[in-house]
Order: sequence, then structure tokens, then C-alpha cells
Amino acid sequence: MHIAVAGNIGSGKTTLTTMLAKHYGWTPKFEAVAHNPYLEDYYNDIHRWAFALEVYFLKERFRDILEIAHSEGTVIQDRSIFEGVYVFTANNQAMGNMSDTDYQTYMELFESMMQVVRYPDLMIYLRASIPHLVENIQKRGREYEKSIQIEYLTNLNQRYEEFIFQKYKGEVMVVDVDEIDFLNNPRHFAAIVDRIDARLFGLFSGNV
Repeated sequence: MHIAVAGNIGSGKTTLTTMLAKHYGWTPKFEAVAHNPYLEDYYNDIHRWAFALEVYFLKERFRDILEIAHSEGTVIQDRSIFEGVYVFTANNQAMGNMSDTDYQTYMELFESMMQVVRYPDLMIYLRASIPHLVENIQKRGREYEKSIQIEYLTNLNQRYEEFIFQKYKGEVMVVDVDEIDFLNNPRHFAAIVDRIDARLFGLFSGNV
């Protein structure tokens, strides 16, 4: 089984992925952020490095999804190939950070990959406001994230909404994270687990 955790920068994806992996005994699959050779350059000069960064992420996510497809047991993934394409790359193209030619090349590559890719069994979308994202980004203090602009986060949030509610055709569970603290409040985490159990194992009836 393949579970994906989606959400904007600072929404808590990695934290929730780690916690759910421990709770269920699932295998976590994290993004290659720390070892991405383009990330720091990208945040310093987005226009110059957008295409290289997005192709690198696409390559990494495609490799991950091939590994997941051949894995035994359940894998929970921190950000999927789908949001990488329909949120981050689409945002870079819309903001003029990628040329039309680069974007077309990228999408043709992605469409070729889709011939062997299927949707996750469940995507958990962590929905967060801009103030919540900014607070979390400031707390973790990653040097390369200090130059992230509010406009950039806002554009990503808008594209996440379009992606989840208009474009994505797989199973989605939306978690509004502004008013909860699943890391420090066991009841909040338990509520998320209950909803996942209902969606995956049918323990409760109705839409959750």
C-alpha cells in the first residue's frame, strides 16, 4: 500500500510522516532535500535554477515511486510526484521562472513517466494558512528557507487548493492543521489516526 502526505512548505508533512510510520509500522519515504544540489541556489536565484531543481525533484520522485511499487508492506511518502508537478513546477512556470519550452519539456517527461505510475492508495493533505506556515518555517530555522517570500508561499497554497480539489483524481483526506498540534497533543494525533483507519480499513461508515 502507498500513502502520500501532501502539503505546503512548513505544513508538517515530515513530522506527520514520521509519526504515522512509527504508529503503523509503515516504511517512511522522505524527500531528498538535504542532499539536493540545487536547493540553496534555487532560493537565492529562483529564475536561474527553477528548471534544474524541478527536473532533479522529478527524477528523485520517479525513482521513489518505482521503489514503492516494488516494496513489500506499506510505504508512507513525504510529498508525491503529483504535487511536485501540479503545484511546484506549475507555480514556477506561472511565475515566469521557467520558460514555456522548459515547461513543455518537463511535462512531456512527466507524461512519459505516468505510463508506469499509479495513484497512491490515500493522499493526506495538510491544509494550512500562510501565518501557520511562516511560523513553522521560522521555528525550524533552515538557512536556505530564510529567503522564501510570502508571495511564493501564497501562490503555492492556491495551487495546492486547485490541485487537491480540481485536478487530483485519487483518494484524498484533508487535515486542517491550523488549530491542531498533532506533534504535542496525543488527542489530535489520535483523531488523525482514527480518520485514516476509517478510510483504509473501513472501521467507521460515512465520509471522513
